[in-house]
Amino acid sequence: MSKKTKSDSTHVLKTVSELAAKADYSFVNSLTVDPHVRKDGEDHQPRQVFTGHFVQVKPTPIQSPYYVTHSRSFFEELGFADGMAHSEAFMRLFSGDMSGLPPTMAEQGWATGYALSIYGTEYYQQCPFQTGNGYGDGRAISIFEGVLNNQRWEMQLKGAGRTPYCRGADGRAVLRSSVREFLVQEHMHALGIPTSRSLCLFMSQSETVDRPWYLEGSQSHEPEVMTPNLVAITTRVAPSFIRVGQLELFARRARVDEHPTARQELQDIVAHLITREYADDVNVSLPFESQVIQLASAFCERLTSLVANWVRVGYCQGNFNSDNCAAGGFTLDYGPFGFCELFEPTYQPWIGGGRHFSFLNQPAAAQKNFDMFCRSIGVLLENFAAEREELGRIQDSFSAVMDKKMEQMWADKLGLRSYHHDFVIQLLQLMVRTGVDYTKFFRALSHVPQHVSGLTESFYNQPTPELLEKWNEWHENWRSQISKDSSPTDVTVKMKQVNPKFIWREWLVVPAYQQAEKGDFTLIYELQKVLASPYDEQSEETEAKYYQLRPLHYFGAGGISHYSCSS
Repeated sequence: MSKKTKSDSTHVLKTVSELAAKADYSFVNSLTVDPHVRKDGEDHQPRQVFTGHFVQVKPTPIQSPYYVTHSRSFFEELGFADGMAHSEAFMRLFSGDMSGLPPTMAEQGWATGYALSIYGTEYYQQCPFQTGNGYGDGRAISIFEGVLNNQRWEMQLKGAGRTPYCRGADGRAVLRSSVREFLVQEHMHALGIPTSRSLCLFMSQSETVDRPWYLEGSQSHEPEVMTPNLVAITTRVAPSFIRVGQLELFARRARVDEHPTARQELQDIVAHLITREYADDVNVSLPFESQVIQLASAFCERLTSLVANWVRVGYCQGNFNSDNCAAGGFTLDYGPFGFCELFEPTYQPWIGGGRHFSFLNQPAAAQKNFDMFCRSIGVLLENFAAEREELGRIQDSFSAVMDKKMEQMWADKLGLRSYHHDFVIQLLQLMVRTGVDYTKFFRALSHVPQHVSGLTESFYNQPTPELLEKWNEWHENWRSQISKDSSPTDVTVKMKQVNPKFIWREWLVVPAYQQAEKGDFTLIYELQKVLASPYDEQSEETEAKYYQLRPLHYFGAGGISHYSCSS
């Protein structure tokens, strides 16, 4: 997902009608619709979907929609006029009202089913029918696909109302989670990490839903009360929204020939994934079984790079199931995510996540998802012994590729030419024993301080004399290592490019969505600006506010240090 430049744009789009001219619905035009779908799109009750790649469904508009914000930088990349975000037609469409659209635009949106695997184990019980045929996009509805500045994008409304996959829920997203997802997608993009993007955010001025959440000042692990929340719709944008869990659903059906077209549906979705996401990596003139092998190799490369970058910036996905793993190899589904402040290898912001999705266990979780990816596409290779064997080799190589990416990441963060295992492990142990802020430590280290005193601003605890001595030993060793390769100035420049200064800190984001509930979006706009330049030095005022250790009273705070998945 490369950035565009101003010169890429030949015409700035100012209206929804001009956007309509860019529509190109490859997903719905080349894949199979559920044959039992309602033709009017009013398909809002939970039901089993046995076949097909998608269901057509109309979004449910939020009541009394109100503009909150949009991504000006992403508008520019897409070739959108900034003022379009404030037009009546734009607001109607991106708050869920698809009526009265130009004829070249779809009159209905679409939602997709997918399977669920948690750490490599297939699950069915989350589906209300215990069959897996009712699990999928319960509140996310795609409404547009088109080519903008030579890049194909799909636009999806999050919180757009019920679909057949809603499992009895209301299909809404609350303002809190919508603000978080809007802000973090653009922040991750600014960090240089492949991600879905944020287009715009609209909230309702009157419609509310009840969700479990925490009392003010709570130290509870679980939410304590049901509270009414204003609803919102955020529009997320990606080259496609195909997930590993989506391939898995069709592979499960194909393995047992669940219906006459099960294998063809699996092949069709894999072929579409190759066309949409891997056109530069897969030679489509080769036999299809060879394309599948190239796809596996390319996804391995993307997924390992993605997860190494997550760890580089302190990001924890929280719930890295197969249905939350984009088959295109970018970050998708910002539910119970968090950023590690106090460094803990087992950091996990989601109360339901467990250690298997914790911060430094993300490479292992990624391997489980890659295993499921290979198992799914491997169904298409049952009659091709050589390709099956090659797929097995690629699958077995994932751990080594992941380790190599992680080693290079640690070397880059430390300004080293090569990775030194014992040296890195010693550092991580010191960080845990001392209580160190992950982001502030590596940013302070980027200045190549002559003494450990230049790092103590990142310490939550004052080290004992014995521990301080170990820090001095490690620091002297580190300076000795980097001096062999480059000057301190060169090291600083390189390290600042991989160690951000301004990072997502939940306790600074909470006031933004709390104030937004009262109609004050000042902090949202401020955070947009700060988080858009995470590697830059910013003003003294910004640094004083956003480059701090977490205050002690926020440790263990419900809704800040940990939270439920309810949104």
